[in-house]
Amino acid sequence: MTEDAIVSLVSENTFAVWFLIGAALVFWMQAGFAMVEAGFTRAKNSGNILMKNLMDFCIGTVMFILIGFSLLLGEDFIGLIGKPGFDIFTSYQDFDFSNFVFNLVFCATTATIVSGAMAERTKFLSYCIYSGVISALIYPIEAHWIWGGGWLSQLGFHDFAGSCAIHMVGGISALIGAAILGPRIGKFTRDKDGNITKVNAFPGHNLPLGCLGCFILWFGWYGFNGAAATSVEQLGSIFLTTTVAPAVATVVCMIFTWVKYGKPDVSMCLNASLAGLVAITAPCDVTDCFGAIVIGAVAGLLVCFGVWLLDNVLRVDDPVGAVAVHCMNGIWGTIAVGLFATNRAPGYSIADKAGNELVGLFYGGGFKLLGLQLLGVLTVGTWAAVTITITFLVIKHTIGLRVSEEEEIVGLDAMEHGLPSAYAGFSIMDVSNTMTMDVNENTDLGTPEYEAASAVQRDAAVKVVSVPHDATGIYKVVIIAKLSRYDHLKKAMNDLGVTGMTVTQVMGCGIQKGAGEKYRGAELDATLLPKVKVEVVVSKIPVESVIEAAKKTLYTGHIGDGKIFVYDVAKVVKVRTGEEDVEALQDVE
Repeated sequence: MTEDAIVSLVSENTFAVWFLIGAALVFWMQAGFAMVEAGFTRAKNSGNILMKNLMDFCIGTVMFILIGFSLLLGEDFIGLIGKPGFDIFTSYQDFDFSNFVFNLVFCATTATIVSGAMAERTKFLSYCIYSGVISALIYPIEAHWIWGGGWLSQLGFHDFAGSCAIHMVGGISALIGAAILGPRIGKFTRDKDGNITKVNAFPGHNLPLGCLGCFILWFGWYGFNGAAATSVEQLGSIFLTTTVAPAVATVVCMIFTWVKYGKPDVSMCLNASLAGLVAITAPCDVTDCFGAIVIGAVAGLLVCFGVWLLDNVLRVDDPVGAVAVHCMNGIWGTIAVGLFATNRAPGYSIADKAGNELVGLFYGGGFKLLGLQLLGVLTVGTWAAVTITITFLVIKHTIGLRVSEEEEIVGLDAMEHGLPSAYAGFSIMDVSNTMTMDVNENTDLGTPEYEAASAVQRDAAVKVVSVPHDATGIYKVVIIAKLSRYDHLKKAMNDLGVTGMTVTQVMGCGIQKGAGEKYRGAELDATLLPKVKVEVVVSKIPVESVIEAAKKTLYTGHIGDGKIFVYDVAKVVKVRTGEEDVEALQDVE
């Protein structure tokens, strides 16, 4: 065997192994999807979300064995479909094991995209059914057009790793499913005529989990985009574009949300990273660094626009931003091939049916490739929209698509799976949108300085409720204040000589009714704000001194700075010594 033959054999086997490693990385993305979806939704549905992300892969595997794989990569029939067959059972020794596993993990990704947009109110059985339909029919047939030798690939349509075949199809399915399903209870505020007057934010219960999922997905994406590479140069170029696009998208999103909302939005930036990855998936092998930068920048803005569009125009409730990330950026990434494809990319091979090389519009190729990409978006999008709509409507009118109102309020963990909580041992309190109150911004009293404020202003900011009868000369002072003022309050009490206090972190609000912050562009009704409750009992220290010190410390010049309650204490007993009343309060013996 010659030296060139040996090198060729080693290279071939190396990339064959990398192909399977890439498939494993794509499978690992299922964990990322599970973490993102669980983190971006409420704790009471976490177990249900984990179960769905587990089962869409397992159900997808069964359906892919039975029919999906043959429809995708079976013998081509007039460019539309692969010939159904059971070679996995009848000719196992000659079966294409690697391609089966590789395409299976991609198929599962398509199904799991839909889960996020329909989270928190979908029946588990219904989810299992439509996930199976996507894996068995919807994805394999359109993927055959693109990757199985079908009519789109014959024309020269290019989607290297699935912006169109996977993300756009999953995103369109998610959009239609969420629209048919309807919004979560409390997502939109309506007037007496039923018109939507306000979009309410549902903050994710665990953003660290969502962030972990984002990083898992980004890591897995190197396999998602790079597994089909056939040379080191091509793989390196793919890794570069797969890094640049999401990074730029995230920076652009951070700047945009910072300017628009006054603060950089954490969850939106996490979505932007994924949006950049989705957008670069189709052109990752045919674009250069400049193209990746532009593609990422557009993706970072497009994801923000997509979330706004669904909330404020389409009125579709998408808890995790799946439509903005996958549908809109799947379309954008597919179109971007027709704009930024350059034959300077290693291993470039886009050509039409006659073998003529096709290049992107911005690199001198004219409109031909762009037209082919638009044709692919239109036809694949139409296929996905029609088939998934039929699927959802059949499910809706037979077994039902949505859980009952009671099940949604209690949570799918308990009602669908008999799971009291996915966080056993932790006390979970869901305070998001349990009741809605309009934000009242008219709380400014005119001056932030306590000494400059009038008695009326001081009393308005920190109200005092006092009902003592001076029966024992012992008073309990309960102070409700902003959490941020606790350290100042503690120091003021210590300076007075108060040596003991009970501190509890609580939730509550009064006339201020929240701060009107933004979460993913929607106003966050902070119906219950974080507060601290400090309780002290005094006898020797004048209660008036305690009140005055607390008022001075808590005052910022806004209604809602705090409230002070004063109670008469009828009896105090020190357990250790048996001393009572004033003697029981002394710290020294």
